[in-house]
Amino acid sequence: PAPAAAPVEAAPTVGTLRVDADVPGAQVFIDRTFVGVTPITVENVEPGRHQLNVSTPGYDGVSEPIEVAPGPRDVTIRFKEVRLNLSLDVVHKHRFGSCRGRLVATPQGIRYETAEKGDAFAGALLDIAGFEVDYLAKNLRVQLKNGKRYDFTDPQGSADPLFVFHRDVEKARERLRKGDTPAID
Repeated sequence: PAPAAAPVEAAPTVGTLRVDADVPGAQVFIDRTFVGVTPITVENVEPGRHQLNVSTPGYDGVSEPIEVAPGPRDVTIRFKEVRLNLSLDVVHKHRFGSCRGRLVATPQGIRYETAEKGDAFAGALLDIAGFEVDYLAKNLRVQLKNGKRYDFTDPQGSADPLFVFHRDVEKARERLRKGDTPAID
């Protein structure tokens, strides 16, 4: 008689999700259900799209959709990376007149893009010497070290976008000062 063929292992039909983070003990939720703390391996995850939420004290929570296929999948959450990708259409108020442009902020820096060549600037987030929003005056003031002062307004006349831009940039600057690393996207 012929020798019996070795049994063929069946292909997996469910996913195994391994979630880790650069901050141990982060809480992990899949589709709003608490599954444990990092590092964790979650077995028998149905294939398809799921919502992954991971949080830990002192850092912004991470919420992202993930696609799970049959078999293993590793996910690493990086809380200690500073993520920032903002842009805001603004009006730069000159002593006489104004010009339009866009303020852009990433972990690598802040810049003002405009057709007015003499007004454009770029610098590191930690090189900002003056950065304040005057909500009542609907004004955002930016000054780089050894640079001129810029006064920006929102083209729609609202202070809200200026406030949100300022708040998010300040949060990133604080994290960079504490030693968190800039994300490279």
